[in-house]
Amino acid sequence: MATFSNADTGSNPADPYVQANTQEPDLKTKVTDLVNFADKHKFCMLTTVQHGGLLASRAMALAAKEANGLDLLFHTNTESGKTDDIANDADVNVAFITPSGEWASISGKARVETDRAEVKKYYSPALKAWMGDLGDGKHDGGPEDPRIGIIRVQTVTAQYAISNKGIVGSAVEFAKGVAYGEPPAVNKLRKISVEEASLWRSSPQ
Repeated sequence: MATFSNADTGSNPADPYVQANTQEPDLKTKVTDLVNFADKHKFCMLTTVQHGGLLASRAMALAAKEANGLDLLFHTNTESGKTDDIANDADVNVAFITPSGEWASISGKARVETDRAEVKKYYSPALKAWMGDLGDGKHDGGPEDPRIGIIRVQTVTAQYAISNKGIVGSAVEFAKGVAYGEPPAVNKLRKISVEEASLWRSSPQ
């Protein structure tokens, strides 16, 4: 695998921000904080792989979670481009970001589910506004509308940075960083590995 480097910092860390903010708490803490962050902010970008390898991102709203919080579920129109992308390549990314710069990036495998029991389980009347009523008695935006499906994203790995200080505390840390050249320790920077995601999904909670 190719790597990229444009500096030789010797024994000094090349990315002191990462060193100052990286945390490695227990797995339950890492997953719980990620799940709570996704629940709180709900809106995200779902990135799929298009034919030819180009990437496309679309705004989505988190509809539900399963598998101890690591499977993310979204409503979809089955006739949209993203379902075609997923049918050809299951690799996706789900990214959350806030105005304050907190973020989460979740890499996973996606599939489209059209089982009516699953659709009804997570159905929301608000979907009618997005689907529209075609007036044929079938495609009406209701729970039986065959255009409504579920995209289920199974998390493979994740990384995120959420604030561990308030607005004032973060501002103070940032100001110190500017003044003294020390990276501000303002975030909980964490990663969930492939092995950790698999362990969490299979363990009783």
